[in-house]
Amino acid sequence: MTYLLIASNLILLAISFNLIRNRFLFKPLSSVPNTRLRGLPAHSYPSISVCIPARNEENNIGRCVESLLNQKYASFQILVLDDNSEDGTGIVLDALQKDHPEKLNVYRGRPKPDGWLGKQWACQQLSEYATGDLLIFADADTWFETDVLMKTASAFTNYGADMITVWPRQHLESFWERLLIPLVYYALIGFLPTHYTFRKPLWMPAIFYGKFAHLFAAACGQFLAFRSYAYHLIGGHESVKADVVEDVELAKLFRKNKLQVLMLHGMGSVNCRMYTNHREIREGFRKNFLAGFGYNLPIFIISAIGHIIVFVLPFVVPFITTDPTTLLMSVSAVTLILLHRLLLASWFRWNKAYAFIHPLAVLWFQYLGIVVLADYLLKRKITWKNRPI
Repeated sequence: MTYLLIASNLILLAISFNLIRNRFLFKPLSSVPNTRLRGLPAHSYPSISVCIPARNEENNIGRCVESLLNQKYASFQILVLDDNSEDGTGIVLDALQKDHPEKLNVYRGRPKPDGWLGKQWACQQLSEYATGDLLIFADADTWFETDVLMKTASAFTNYGADMITVWPRQHLESFWERLLIPLVYYALIGFLPTHYTFRKPLWMPAIFYGKFAHLFAAACGQFLAFRSYAYHLIGGHESVKADVVEDVELAKLFRKNKLQVLMLHGMGSVNCRMYTNHREIREGFRKNFLAGFGYNLPIFIISAIGHIIVFVLPFVVPFITTDPTTLLMSVSAVTLILLHRLLLASWFRWNKAYAFIHPLAVLWFQYLGIVVLADYLLKRKITWKNRPI
C-alpha cells in the first residue's frame, strides 16, 4: 500500500506542475486585447454568424438569445434552429424574432437523416444559412457578456487561429452540480497542458509533431468558433456526423489539416449551466463518457483503477493502518488533492467546501463507469432529449 501511495504522490506532483502552468498559460477570452480591430472602421470587422441549435430549451433559449442581442459588435447575425422541440422553445423564439427581426433568424429543423446525431444535423443546417466570415456554434444553455463577439473576432486576428474553443464559466447551483461538474475541469486542466492545443511542445521534434499534433486536441462543444473557410474545408459538421464527442473530433480534424486551434476559458465572457439536477447530469455524462475514451475498454478500466488509487485510497488509509510512513504518504496525497481543488474553486468561483468531499465525486464517476460499461456490453440504447444516441 505504501508503494501505491508513493506512486499517487508522484502523479499528484505532476498534476500540480501542470495545474500551476495552466493557471498562467490557459488564458481567458476576456483578456484578449482589441488592439488590431480597434484601428479599423466598424464596417470592416469580420462578420459573425452565431449559430444556436435548440431542442427542448424553453428554459434556456431566451437568456441565450437576449445576451447575444445585447452584443456590442457591428456586423453579426443570430441563427437559431428549433430542432423539432417538444416543449415551448418555438413559442419563445417566435416572440423574440417578432421583436428583433433584423438580428434574429429562426429556422425549423428538417427531419434528421439516418447516420446523423441530432446536434450535428442541427449545426449542419445552421451552417447552410450562415453568411459570416466567422461562425460561432454555441449551446442554448450558454449566455454571454456584451463584448464576447468583439473578443472572439480579436482572438482570431491576434492569434491567427482557424478554430477557437472556449470552456465557459460553469454556474453551479444544486448539490450534484457542485459535486460533479468541477471534476470535468480538474481532468482537463490537471492532465492536459492546454497551450499544447495551439503550440508545439518545445521538447517534441518538429518531424514528430506533424504526426502527433492531433493527440493534443481538445475542445468544448458549448462554444466553438471557426473561420468560415476552414470550417467548410474540413467538411463542417458532416465530417463528424456520427461522433458523440464531435467537438474533440472537429479539433482533431483541424490539427490533421494543419489548421490552428486555440483553446481559452470563459471567465468574464462565456457562461453556462449545462445541467440542473442529478438525472440530467447522469444522462448527460452517460451518453459520452465511454466515447471520450474512444470506446477503448482496457484504457477505460485502467483509468478507473488509477483514479481510485490516486484520488480515493489516500482518504481511506488513515482508517485502516497506523504505519507512520503509509500515513505520511496518505496525508501528503490528500493535501495535494485538496490544494488542487481549492485552486480550481478559487479560479472558477465555485464553492470551496466541495473540495473536501472529492472522493465522493470520484466514486460517483466509478459508478457511472459501471453503468456505461453495461450499456456498451449489453448494447443498450441510450437516448438524449428523446432521441437515440
